Amino acid sequence: MPAVVDIEKCDGCGNCVEECSVECITLEGEGDDKHAVVNAEECTDCETCVDVCEQGAISMVDAE
Repeated sequence: MPAVVDIEKCDGCGNCVEECSVECITLEGEGDDKHAVVNAEECTDCETCVDVCEQGAISMVDAE
């Protein structure tokens, strides 16, 4: 169940990138239009990014 980013809520702060222990989150975009992107294949479902996201932009979903 990898983490998923709601790009409408994500403000590109980078907290999740810094805290991800497996480095599977990157910031994409330019300037004020950056948002987090999770590499689902590398995500270990630890939920650290969910905990550090002050905007509530990251959640865990079932992969189907």
